[in-house]
Amino acid sequence: MQKLIKDLIQKNNTKILLIVLDGLGGLPLNGKTELEIADKPNLDTLAKKSACGLHIPVAIGITPGSGPGHLSLFGYDPVEWQIGRGVLEALGLGIELKKTDVAMRINYATIENGIVKDRRAGRIPTDESRKITERLQKKIKKIDNVEVIFRPGMEHRFAAVLRFPKPLPKGSASIKDTDPQKEGKRPVPVTSETPQAEKVAKVVEKLISSILDIIKNEPAANFILLRGFSQVPHMPKFDEVYGLKALCIAVYPMYRGLASLIGMNAPALKGDIREEMDFLKKNYDDYDFFFFHVKKIDSYAEDGNFSGKVSKIEEFDAILPEILNLNPDVIIITGDHSTPSVLKSHSWHPVPLLLKSPYVFGDTCKAFTERECIKGELGIFPTVNLMPLALANAGRLKKFGA
Repeated sequence: MQKLIKDLIQKNNTKILLIVLDGLGGLPLNGKTELEIADKPNLDTLAKKSACGLHIPVAIGITPGSGPGHLSLFGYDPVEWQIGRGVLEALGLGIELKKTDVAMRINYATIENGIVKDRRAGRIPTDESRKITERLQKKIKKIDNVEVIFRPGMEHRFAAVLRFPKPLPKGSASIKDTDPQKEGKRPVPVTSETPQAEKVAKVVEKLISSILDIIKNEPAANFILLRGFSQVPHMPKFDEVYGLKALCIAVYPMYRGLASLIGMNAPALKGDIREEMDFLKKNYDDYDFFFFHVKKIDSYAEDGNFSGKVSKIEEFDAILPEILNLNPDVIIITGDHSTPSVLKSHSWHPVPLLLKSPYVFGDTCKAFTERECIKGELGIFPTVNLMPLALANAGRLKKFGA
């Protein structure tokens, strides 16, 4: 699709705003989903005027991670471009990666008698986890001849990069996550999945041992779980493919990392929806495309907090009029995947979406919910087709053929 689009691009002064309410889609609890329960008059009013539908990030029945979900929203085939979360986290935290690097995303966790009691160490405060990570960096500079780089992230998360003396062959980061994905289980042993990864796996084992020697007496963050071992890929840049100067507005590092990987400007940002809104206003005249990310909807859902997810949707709804007052030519509101609170995890369910521009039918949906979006003019479609829709509605695509 990108190869086709690249030859059809025509530039103009239109602005496209893609708002990603992370983990937006849900499933019914006592008959209604989080979107159906939420008091969100502004989203519902906008949905009535918009083209609505549902999108499938990877394929029918496939549960996407956040990386594939966002790549697909940006028009990159997530099957072709498989990027580990370690790379995304490291880039988002400001680490410039090299061909000699293996990056990983790490959670502080709580372990008791060899069993993982809390995979997120009670979501320890960011300030607390930052102090622990800074202590790690002071005490662990190298493992053998491999440089070790740590960066603190949000809450229980941090990133680590192993910088080897020479470039690594493809497949060197093919190592299983040590996160068992559920409490009450033992951590997964460090396991290489390719011969190329065996060398890296040995260094990872030594890294874990060194870290645990330092944090073993922490009250909550006394263990670590490693995820998303990955090497940095070379990808086509967003502006080269779409002719758009793009700004990423995201608080969490992983999403900034993904945006920077494809060439978006992705400056560090603290706060939440209010601070993101202020940043959007401040930079609105300088860009063509805006990726506006709201994380906590997904966080509440993964904790099984149905009412928390509802309240975060309502919080965004309250600020939506300020966004609409900017008069973007195309506004899209959706999620990168569904995260039903009843499942406490990402799911395979299609994701609700609305797209507002002067060139849609509208009047097909009465509200912005999963059930109403099924009735919308966009139907159920692959997520990778969203960017062509956005460009077309912004008048940025020429006719194909004579």
